[in-house]
Amino acid sequence: MSIETMKFLVVDDSECWRYFVKSVFEKNHDVIECEDGAQVLEAYTETAALKLKTRFPGARVVFVSQYSDPSFRNQATSMGADGYVTKEDFSQLFAIIHADQPRPPSP
Repeated sequence: MSIETMKFLVVDDSECWRYFVKSVFEKNHDVIECEDGAQVLEAYTETAALKLKTRFPGARVVFVSQYSDPSFRNQATSMGADGYVTKEDFSQLFAIIHADQPRPPSP
């Protein structure tokens, strides 16, 4: 039994970074890339994390940023983010994504 396929919305102005994130997850998940907020509107029809989570309650919103300043983390949390990861600590993204995933039943 496999983990349920998730849909990722990767928003970053760096094409290289979007490509990297997409290459990590696209084998088992749907990945949508956006360069900016305007593309997010086109891709998801809602821009703010709170609206996204209201409309799609199962959505997991994780901000990945180059900024480690706690004020950015606090702002993301206040916008409804489930997590905030710096690009430097990208490996933490896996733990956040799979934190609430159902586990296959034991044999």
